[in-house]
Amino acid sequence: MEMEIKMNVVPDNQILVNGINALKDSLGVIDTLRFLEQFDNGGTGDYTKEKYMQEDKPLTKEEILHMFK
Repeated sequence: MEMEIKMNVVPDNQILVNGINALKDSLGVIDTLRFLEQFDNGGTGDYTKEKYMQEDKPLTKEEILHMFK
């Protein structure tokens, strides 16, 4: 007797929608938002300043030669 297994592959965006709906149904809108806010730390540091600080470092001779190899 051969057993056939069918897999129901759900796209990532649908998993996101299903998950948020499950949270909303279980927790309600306000508590779902409160739950999701726990994963957003609001960022840390000064991204713009840090980005340009890294770019302002002069390249070493080795780094320049490596870029052109």
